[in-house]
Amino acid sequence: MIKDYRTQKELRDHYDVCIIGGGPAGITLALRLAGNGRHIVLVEGGGHEYSPVSQELYQCPSTGLDVYAAETRLRFLGGTSNHWAGRCRPFERSDFAVAPPIHLPGWPIAFSEIERNLEAAMDIVDLPPHSGFKAINANLDGDDFVADRFLLSPPTRFAQKYAKELNETEGLDVFINCNCVDLEFDSKTGRIETIVVSDYEMHREKVRAKQFILATGAIENARQLLNSESLATGGIVSKDGFVGRCFMEHLNVDMGTFILKDGQGTDARQYFTTDAFVTEHESGKGNVTASLVSEVKAYGRTAAIKDFFENLICDIGAEHKIEFITRFDCPGDGVLGTLIEQFPNPNSRISMLDERDALGMKKINVHWELTPADRNTVKSIGLEVAKCFADTGLGFVKLEECVYDVELPLKVNPHAHHMGTTRMAASPEFGVVDENCKVFGVENLYVAGSSVFATGGACNPTMPLLQLALRLADHLNQEMGPSIGRYSGTGEFVDFPS
Repeated sequence: MIKDYRTQKELRDHYDVCIIGGGPAGITLALRLAGNGRHIVLVEGGGHEYSPVSQELYQCPSTGLDVYAAETRLRFLGGTSNHWAGRCRPFERSDFAVAPPIHLPGWPIAFSEIERNLEAAMDIVDLPPHSGFKAINANLDGDDFVADRFLLSPPTRFAQKYAKELNETEGLDVFINCNCVDLEFDSKTGRIETIVVSDYEMHREKVRAKQFILATGAIENARQLLNSESLATGGIVSKDGFVGRCFMEHLNVDMGTFILKDGQGTDARQYFTTDAFVTEHESGKGNVTASLVSEVKAYGRTAAIKDFFENLICDIGAEHKIEFITRFDCPGDGVLGTLIEQFPNPNSRISMLDERDALGMKKINVHWELTPADRNTVKSIGLEVAKCFADTGLGFVKLEECVYDVELPLKVNPHAHHMGTTRMAASPEFGVVDENCKVFGVENLYVAGSSVFATGGACNPTMPLLQLALRLADHLNQEMGPSIGRYSGTGEFVDFPS
């Protein structure tokens, strides 16, 4: 049942599993683990809807490149799925087979460990079972780019789709407006004994459980670990450790513009780097989307105002003389958009500040920076796309100078795909969680979500993080002993396979 912690402080004395965070990963885990005599609690800091008092807790500065950390996350039930666009693309086998060309290892698990949960994850986000990921255009000639293949979720809004199950699943308590403000670690037992939760009036209570799961997003997962004084005292978290490091984003690079030759049509084209390209250029992977702008679009509360002024500016030909909060393109422009992999970089990180928020937790700074290897990826993709356009007779590309001149500042924006701050590794030398998503040095603390990504690939993280959440649920079900069934994602429990 969903209860508002501000008015219904009815926590049990003890739970089997406590899940912190009510986004896609947290909701999926809660429904997979609940029932069959188990008692699960899901604590979500926000309410049913957007609230300024909750969203304010996401405010944080950023250094290096701006990640717009507060603007790109949502702090209420359903998490960032409440504004997810729905794009789904699976990881590839090579994402797990080839280590990045840096001084860090890649994934410590085989591709099969995530691939086996693809169909179940697709079902969760309302993709047809057994459907293939589809290309909307033909390949580019040559060995460098193939047509990108993806599917679009409706998109799934987790709080709405699973509202009935969250309210009615046996053994599941869901508390909204219930903020985790501390993880209490006992160094003698090596376990998290309790977490401390608080409403917005600072009424606090301790939650006891056998197992705990952090599922609050890549920035907040790291923040929760860094804020725990007992984890620091116990040597689990340290200033020089990996918690908070290797923050990754997908790069939305202002690559350039293009002109199509006559007879090539006006439909958008999407291309994806091949394994051969990545090997030859020692680069990351990437999507390049070539599209003609048909109309100026604006979103958010000021959309109507932006629409009026942006179209007016385009009509009078003054678009290059006026700067807006967000860049826009005028109708008829051919623009190249990207979703490019960033390599894990220990200097790109979440770190603590002395200032505290309204709940008494230390605030954090997000430092996002690129490495020479990332600039090489952008340059290699840009130059080869331009060459392929010309060689195949598709058209002509004019690259931004900063794409091929790596000494110039790169025009890049984030995709709001936060990853890597509690990365999975074979040992604490290179990460925060082990192959089962358990925090190194803690017997009963797990992390879910894209913060555990060892590398980010070039696909939207929602579906892959669900695949890993399903894998974690299976692991915990085995750890906790025999269970009658598991949640299918469709409102029913089904038997475990023997």
